[in-house]
Amino acid sequence: MSQPTSKLSRRTLFAGAGTAGALAAAASLVPATRDVQTASALPKEPPERGGGYALSEHVKRYYRTTRL
Repeated sequence: MSQPTSKLSRRTLFAGAGTAGALAAAASLVPATRDVQTASALPKEPPERGGGYALSEHVKRYYRTTRL
């Protein structure tokens, strides 16, 4: 029996697989960069009388962790 001849070589197969992998990796990164840009689109307004420090729950929690 003779083996059927194929137009698909090993080199073409690996090149196609590498291209498909690179495209999949690039496509997975595109939505992540779009989300980051929308989050920083709304800047916070500066305080009217200067300052701007606020004692939030996050800051209070940090101060509690620094106590000896």
